Amino acid sequence: MLINEIVENQRAYFISGITLFFEHRLDALDKLEETIRKHEKEILAALKADLGKSEQEAYMTELGLVYSSLKYTKKHLRKWSKPKRVKTPLVNFRGKSWRLPSPYGNVLIMSPWNYPILLTLDPLIGALAAGNTVLVKPGSYSENVSNVLAKIIAEAFPPEYVTVVLGGRKENTELLDTKFDYIFFTGSPAVGKIVQAKASVHLTPISLELGGKSPAIVDETAKINLAARRLVFGKYTNVGQTCIAPDYVLVHDAVYEKFIAAVKNEIVTQFGSDPLLNKDYGKIINEHHFDRLLGLINEEKLVHGGESNRETLQIAPTVLKDVTLDDAVMGEEIFGPIMPIIKYHNDEELEPIILHNPTPLAFYIFSERDEFIEHMHNKISFGGGSVNDTLQHIASHYMPFGGVGNSGMGSYHGKWSFDTFTHYKSIYQKKAKPDLSMRYQPYSEKNYKRIRKFL
Repeated sequence: MLINEIVENQRAYFISGITLFFEHRLDALDKLEETIRKHEKEILAALKADLGKSEQEAYMTELGLVYSSLKYTKKHLRKWSKPKRVKTPLVNFRGKSWRLPSPYGNVLIMSPWNYPILLTLDPLIGALAAGNTVLVKPGSYSENVSNVLAKIIAEAFPPEYVTVVLGGRKENTELLDTKFDYIFFTGSPAVGKIVQAKASVHLTPISLELGGKSPAIVDETAKINLAARRLVFGKYTNVGQTCIAPDYVLVHDAVYEKFIAAVKNEIVTQFGSDPLLNKDYGKIINEHHFDRLLGLINEEKLVHGGESNRETLQIAPTVLKDVTLDDAVMGEEIFGPIMPIIKYHNDEELEPIILHNPTPLAFYIFSERDEFIEHMHNKISFGGGSVNDTLQHIASHYMPFGGVGNSGMGSYHGKWSFDTFTHYKSIYQKKAKPDLSMRYQPYSEKNYKRIRKFL
């Protein structure tokens, strides 16, 4: 079926009004969960094939979070779906006001390859909960997962309600040339700019979940061994192919060598003396990105790792020291298992280094100085972050997740997922009496004075 036919069918299904019913939305979420659980082994096998993810990592960073999102959304959906009464100002005396949550209509979700289950299904949960029809376009690089997703969606839903379109640039271009009521895109800033330009033709509202060079700071008061442990986890999970991974680390010179030693020790502790033989260590998505990453490794600054295997598309956890802003590794988002470490001498040096790059998606601080933490949070623009930890802020249903500026626009997770795919209609209902004459013509000085007292 052609893309325009799919969209027309989905638009007709939405216009029928069936998705507006709470029971229909809840049933859709139940059916999605049931089908995911039925095909869980296939999902895990596909993640292993595409990204080399171990079962534990795949569940911890993808499937488990999807199940948690489904549980939380189903628990709160009835409350979220109800009209929300709001205060009515005195000028609208003898009336009532409320906000009515309404779905946008036909939604396009374009997901990436690096967390292909989580970053496809999590926004899908929000879109279904809000009452939309959905066309899903998963990333083409993670082909095995995309095929499983297509199978799951086809089994759970009729295509006029939810469907998957597979393919690459040709299909992406055709989809972006088609009018949707909302577009949710996760990917790189470069492609995000294309999505925004295409959406603007139809004045389509969008969410952009992008990335960037997310900094981490380790100051002289940090618990060094703990900082190293958590930064190694955050950097090398999914072999660094994580949009909120700490891209580079700024370390105070008083603890610089100690931190590097701790990082090297943690890499061995977590991944073994030869990570490329570790069955739970993942791989780079394709040869193009494999070669790109190898080109970012400066042998003169290499202090750990650097080994690679082209047959398995693996690069060992790698550490570079004495890195400067002029190094190639600082010229782009790394999106791989390379940790550049930059030495700094005082707090005043930090802001110029961080602001050298566009607004990051994440920001991590390892410090015991509350005033310093508060100061940096106020001074630096970023999407979200953690203090004395990495990645964990993304796992909360109680906080929105999203970027700002170059790292994106819009947010989701928990109630914010529902809100993202919802338009809140503002409605006011007026009683027949009183019907004050002051707002009607002919105007008079007397009524003007009355209006000035109200407004």
